[in-house]
Amino acid sequence: MAFGVALFSSLLIFSVVFSGVNALDWNYYAKTCPNVDSIVTNAVKAAVSRDNTIPATLLRMHFHDCFIRGCDGSVLLDSKGNNKAEKDATPNLSLHGFFVIDNAKKAVEKACPGVVSCADILAMAARDAIVLSGGPNWYVPKGRKDGRVSRASDTSTLPSPAFNLAQLQQSFGQRGLSLEDLAALSGAHTLGFSHCASFQNRIHNFSATHDVDPNLHPTFASKLKGKCPLHNKAKNAGVPMDPSSKTFDNTYYQLILQRKTLFASDHSLLELPKTKELVYRFARSKQAFWKAFVKSVTKMSNISGGGREIRKDCRVVN
Repeated sequence: MAFGVALFSSLLIFSVVFSGVNALDWNYYAKTCPNVDSIVTNAVKAAVSRDNTIPATLLRMHFHDCFIRGCDGSVLLDSKGNNKAEKDATPNLSLHGFFVIDNAKKAVEKACPGVVSCADILAMAARDAIVLSGGPNWYVPKGRKDGRVSRASDTSTLPSPAFNLAQLQQSFGQRGLSLEDLAALSGAHTLGFSHCASFQNRIHNFSATHDVDPNLHPTFASKLKGKCPLHNKAKNAGVPMDPSSKTFDNTYYQLILQRKTLFASDHSLLELPKTKELVYRFARSKQAFWKAFVKSVTKMSNISGGGREIRKDCRVVN
């Protein structure tokens, strides 16, 4: 798929208000590394040409980075000594594709040594992942610094696939994100693959009165049971997030209304009138979803991580 998707709603992007001392800037590298976007894009393109699961993992990697210590590249750090890093915590064990960021960093360092942070590279790579999956393009504001702390224990604060809407609202709210952001960013679930463990509780022994979550469409639940039997031993067993799981479209929202999404957290978007209305809006219009997603992912990517350095190697602190 061609990368040259038209920039989507640039007026919307420039209306996003950034706050705090570490406010980001679209032109941050205009003089110090003017070609950084294209350098990162080429690295992501090369990886995606060999592995079409890369877009989903890059997007998830960026989310998990920003949701722990702010957008500081802490998810990229390797474990060292007695310290178990974020990437080796249970919620992140399915992340892969770290080599994409490594390759992009090497190319950027060759062109502009010591200038571009790993956190910025990850934010740009997540944007490229969306575009290469047929989604919208946007200018990524830059100027993040890399953090020096990464602890597996901190990942316990990541939102769970089993969360209800109140729990999701609290989790997102703690990061300065609204219900609108929650509904839009949940649309990232249109990409990728889920292991059975993430939704097993919905299809086996759900409650004392129901073996299967009654919010699941019966035919869909039966299909999931076939893919994920109760005593399944296959480590990598699972299913695509939706039938068009390689394309960044609005199918996810249509599936919510059909009761055919994998996670309890997905269905929970119908629990409040505000998020329910957004689900209907996004299900009707891919353009409405894209516009909201771009606004919300840009807002999320501005969560300050308090980093102070530009790592030479994204896997280790300087």
